[in-house]
Amino acid sequence: MKRSELFFSALLVPVDYLMVCLAGIVAYQIRFGGLVQGFRPVFYEINQREYTLLVAVVAVVFVLSFALSGLYAIRSSRGFIAEIGRIIVACSAAMTLVIVIVFFQRELFSSRFIVLIGWILGMLFTTFGRALIRSIQRVLLRKGVGTRGVAMIGSDTMIEELIRQLYTRSVLGLRVVERYKDFSEETQRALSEKITAGQVDELIVGSGTFQPSEMLTIKEFADDHHVAFSYLAGLFESQTAHVTLTTIADIPVIEVLRTRLDGWGKIGKRIFDIAIAGIVCIVASPLLIIISLLIKIDSTGPVHVTLDRIGEKGKNFKLYKFRSMVKNAHTLKKELLKYNERRDGPLFKIKDDPRVTRIGRVLRKLSLDELLQLINVLKGDMSLVGPRPHEPEEVSKYERWQKRLLTIKPGMTGLAQISGRSDLRFEDEARLDIYYIENWSLALDIRIILRTPWVVLTAKSAS
Repeated sequence: MKRSELFFSALLVPVDYLMVCLAGIVAYQIRFGGLVQGFRPVFYEINQREYTLLVAVVAVVFVLSFALSGLYAIRSSRGFIAEIGRIIVACSAAMTLVIVIVFFQRELFSSRFIVLIGWILGMLFTTFGRALIRSIQRVLLRKGVGTRGVAMIGSDTMIEELIRQLYTRSVLGLRVVERYKDFSEETQRALSEKITAGQVDELIVGSGTFQPSEMLTIKEFADDHHVAFSYLAGLFESQTAHVTLTTIADIPVIEVLRTRLDGWGKIGKRIFDIAIAGIVCIVASPLLIIISLLIKIDSTGPVHVTLDRIGEKGKNFKLYKFRSMVKNAHTLKKELLKYNERRDGPLFKIKDDPRVTRIGRVLRKLSLDELLQLINVLKGDMSLVGPRPHEPEEVSKYERWQKRLLTIKPGMTGLAQISGRSDLRFEDEARLDIYYIENWSLALDIRIILRTPWVVLTAKSAS
C-alpha cells in the first residue's frame, strides 16, 4: 500500500468534516442572515454558539455515515460520478437521523428550513471538497508521484488492452514496470529483483493464459514477496459474479444466480424506467418536434422507422427510432455486407455508411435518433439501461455464452455503450453487458445514465 494512497484517504476525513461544518454555518447565515426572512419570517432564532456546537456534533454523524458508505475506501476504483452518488446517499442517511432528532426536539422544529438547506449544501460542499482533493491527486499522479508499479503477466488480449489503457491514463495511478508472457523460473528471478528494488508493488495476471494451478503458484509467489495480486476476470468469472452460499442437507452449496433483476429488483427497475422515461418525454417534447421537422425537410420518407429487434428471453419487438437513413436502407444492406468493418462478432457496421442522410449523421453522432426508444421503455419492450438491442440475424450468430445477453430487457444505454461506444469488440461488449446483468443495482443504472451524455459528446465513434 502506497503512502500517498493512505495519505489521501486519511485526508478525506478532515476535509469532509470541515465541508459539512461549513455547510451548516452557511445554512445558518442564509436562514437568519436576512436572505430569506422576507418571505419566511423567523419565529424562533437558535443561539449561534449553541448551533455551532450542534453542527460540530452533526458533522461527526455525517463522517460516520460516509465511512459506512465506503467513501474512505483505499484504492477505490469508482469514478467521480459514482462517488457523488454515494455522497448523496450518505448525506441523506445522516440527515434522516438529524430530522428524527429535530422532530422530537420541539424547540428546533421551527428551524426545519435549516435542515433542508444544510442537507443540500452538505452534499454540494462535500462534493466540492472531494473534487479538490481528487484534482490535487491527479496532478501528482500525472507527475508520477504516488503511482503503483505493476508487473503484467500473461499473453491474452485483455492484458494487452489493459496495458494500453494504463499507458494512456496515468490518472489511474498504475505504472506498468514490465510485462511477462509466462511465469517461468527466469520470470520469477527477474520479478524478485524488481520487487526487492521497490519497483513492483502489484502483479496483474491474465487468467486466460494460465491454468488454475499456475494461477495459484503466481498467487503464492505474490504472497511470499508481499506484493498485491490481481487477475483479469475470465469468461466464467464475468458470468458468475453474483453468487450466494446456502446449504442443502447441511452441505454447503454455492448457487450462481442468473441476475439480481429477479423479484423486487425487476419491479424496482420497471418503476424507475417508467418514472424517468415519462419525465424525459415531457421535458424533451419540443426537441422531438424539432427533430421530426428537420427529418422531413432533409429527405423524403417517414419521420420514424420501426426495426425488428430481439429482446428479453429472445422475444421479437418493434424498436422505434428517428429515421437517419434513406428509405430503402435495409435492402441496400445486402450490397454493403462486403464492406463490413465491425469488430469480431455478428454485428454490422461500416464507416461513412452511404445510406445515412445529412441530418441522420448529426442525429447518430449525438445519439438523438434513439430518443424515440423512450416509447419502447414505456411500453415495456426495453429498459433505460441494459444490453444493446440486436437484430434477429445478429442474434442467430451468437455463441452459446453470448445468449446470456437475452436474460433481461435491452437498454437505450448500457455499461458497454459508455465503456467504448462502437469501438469495442463484440466479445468485450458482451462481457461487459453480462457483468452488468450479474451486478445490477439502481445505483449502477443511475451512474450509467449520468455518464451517457458525456460519453456521447466526447466519443469518437457513434453506435
